[in-house]
Amino acid sequence: MQIEKLPADCHARELAARSGLDPSTVSRAVASLVSHGLVERRADPADKRASLLTVTPAGRAALTDTYDWYGRILDTALADWTPAEVAAFATALGRFTRDIETVLGHHDNLEAAR
Repeated sequence: MQIEKLPADCHARELAARSGLDPSTVSRAVASLVSHGLVERRADPADKRASLLTVTPAGRAALTDTYDWYGRILDTALADWTPAEVAAFATALGRFTRDIETVLGHHDNLEAAR
């Protein structure tokens, strides 16, 4: 889930729709994030049945740390690659990503597609 790209005070149903996951799966993931202090959940004043989600400062810091860690891993893994090899890989990975998104785009619910 790409929670960092969501607007502040979004609903779990919006997160589920954007990620293509079942709302119950998102609900469990959000509960874990809340319990770790990475996401804040509060009642929606406009809809008492719904909750608004916001990434906390600790959550943003964890995202930054994770992205930095992934960057270091990629730098290490690609250290011996030539620029041409990196470019070819980037092109192939881009195509793969687009093709996967196209296939997954045909499913309203990724879990039901399993």
